[in-house]
Amino acid sequence: MGRQASEKFESGTNYLTEKSKQIYQSSKQALGFKEAEALKSSKPMTVSKRVFGKLPDGTKVHEFRMINKNDMEVSVLEYGATIRDIIVKDRDGEKANVSLGFSNLEDYLEKSPYFGCIAGRYANRIALGKFTLDGVDYQLATNNEPNHLHGGDKGFDKRVWVGRPLEGGLGVSLSYRSSDGEEGYPGALTSTVVYSLSEDDKLSIEIKAVTDKATVVNLTNHTYFNLAGEGEPTILDHVLTLPGTSIVATDSSNIPTSIQPVAGTPFDFRYPTLIGSRIDGNHPQLISGKGYDHTWVVPPAKEGLAHAATLKDSSSGRVLKLHTDQPGVQFYSGNYLDGSLVGSNGQSYPLRSGMCLEPQVFPDSPNHQGDAGWKSSVLRPGETYRNVSVYEFYSE
Repeated sequence: MGRQASEKFESGTNYLTEKSKQIYQSSKQALGFKEAEALKSSKPMTVSKRVFGKLPDGTKVHEFRMINKNDMEVSVLEYGATIRDIIVKDRDGEKANVSLGFSNLEDYLEKSPYFGCIAGRYANRIALGKFTLDGVDYQLATNNEPNHLHGGDKGFDKRVWVGRPLEGGLGVSLSYRSSDGEEGYPGALTSTVVYSLSEDDKLSIEIKAVTDKATVVNLTNHTYFNLAGEGEPTILDHVLTLPGTSIVATDSSNIPTSIQPVAGTPFDFRYPTLIGSRIDGNHPQLISGKGYDHTWVVPPAKEGLAHAATLKDSSSGRVLKLHTDQPGVQFYSGNYLDGSLVGSNGQSYPLRSGMCLEPQVFPDSPNHQGDAGWKSSVLRPGETYRNVSVYEFYSE
């Protein structure tokens, strides 16, 4: 991008002007959407529980709310083991929900594009819904024609998990047992996700699973973030850093073709970069993905969890830093949001008003067993699948 074009971009072309942002905020207040009233809290350092809604068969779905001493709050639903909201302060101490979601269970049942859920048994795509394991061929649903996506027609996002507060900590544990053959997958898989909130505003997500028969597993949390606040119109003015030097390149149906370097491409986020600066370019990967919808290879850490991403909203000062033990992080820029969904605070979600950072193994890994550079997605009896990720929030 030339200097003149860069200055024009920075000044606000293709984005909301400061005046229009003020008008937008004034309109929200005129309509009665007051953040202070919408974000009522429970007592600090507690986990509260309430009935969020009921399924058509009468099954109750509970909501658990955690709040720490800094007044950061995280709400989790048993339906889909879903994060419903994440409430954090900005640089001025003002609170806002920075995750997209709904105010009622019915919208999650009928409309949700995987808001905040645990996606599985296999998150992301499997080519043509097929894979072979130990000489046996398996055919899964092709619910993202022509491929399989996020566990099929009724994946883990559409199941009721059993939740309970942690003993001796600020957290919630949720479990779900998937039967042998569910959605075409082999093996009975028992999965547990623990959401825990620290006093220094770190949300930890630890996912474990065991099986009684060889199967494939890839579980991740699918929260959509907008650090300016849920209902704000864009994430294109967020600044993103992805330290990975390579991405998993894909074809027109988002199935991996190769691992390619990011240098010299619109996928180079090794240094802080505005998300919107190159998203509408003519790179074939951007065209086929309708924006960013790719897995970045996470550089391994010398010890502990690896730094996978840093996201910043300059207007509020909120920062999100992600560390994980997974080999990849999927960056999805909300390319299929279209304004038809109305979120928790009564605002619609237009194109690219939320984005995901999903730690996971690479897409279509069941069909890359043994390939160099690909971590196995196969889980066998006696083994434990793990995905440990920490989302740290602060402001500057």
